[in-house]
Amino acid sequence: MLPMMLVISIVLGIVPLFGIAWTIVTGTVTTVDGLFMSLILLTLSGVFFLNAFWELRDRGALAFLDKKKVAVAAAPKAAPKAAPKVAEPKEGES
Repeated sequence: MLPMMLVISIVLGIVPLFGIAWTIVTGTVTTVDGLFMSLILLTLSGVFFLNAFWELRDRGALAFLDKKKVAVAAAPKAAPKAAPKVAEPKEGES
């Protein structure tokens, strides 16, 4: 079952989209007020959907998006290169 915070974030992300649809249907999107109302509603929707995304990512539901981590884990690790040996000076040399 989905956690309540995820459900609330998704619902509150969808509600502002209905407000944008309403401004388009009524024709007020062409006014300055309608434009700024649409921008504010898009921002609200984006914030709530970002919260839902983070919640899903933390729960591991979006593991298929981490292709880099899977590819790195599946690749065989190369043996580390040996450090070049430095010749030590003999006792009589300086």
